[in-house]
Amino acid sequence: MKLTTRGHYSVKALLDLSLQPGYGPASVKVIAQRQNLPAPYLEKLLIEMRQAGLVESIRGAQGGYRLRRSPNQISLGHILEAVGETIEPLARYMPDAEQAEDWVTFTLWNRLHEKLKDALYSISLADLYYDARSWQAAQGETSSFVI
Repeated sequence: MKLTTRGHYSVKALLDLSLQPGYGPASVKVIAQRQNLPAPYLEKLLIEMRQAGLVESIRGAQGGYRLRRSPNQISLGHILEAVGETIEPLARYMPDAEQAEDWVTFTLWNRLHEKLKDALYSISLADLYYDARSWQAAQGETSSFVI
């Protein structure tokens, strides 16, 4: 599975929000600048994630978007699902009833799909944050955190 631009930008945006003190709001413009993302596209993704209940929008001068749940309650699977990413295997494929190897392949891919899906829903935003921080520390970087 390859993470598409939609998925990648969405994860970056939510990781950025997880860095906000007290998980306070951040504007689309600020997130886009920090993460080097196109603001109009990011706005669309954040709207989709708001509709999925991952973020909420705050109005006003100090407004923006903020996480609706704690980072350990938001999984990679939730994020990808919110922006329409799918990992469904072999859509609408039915193996040939007379070809045993078709059924073996079909069953194998379905089992792998279930394992991948379980893994995506077991990796939290908090896990991704700590993995990124660990990598950054291993590189000897102490500068501001860009995902």
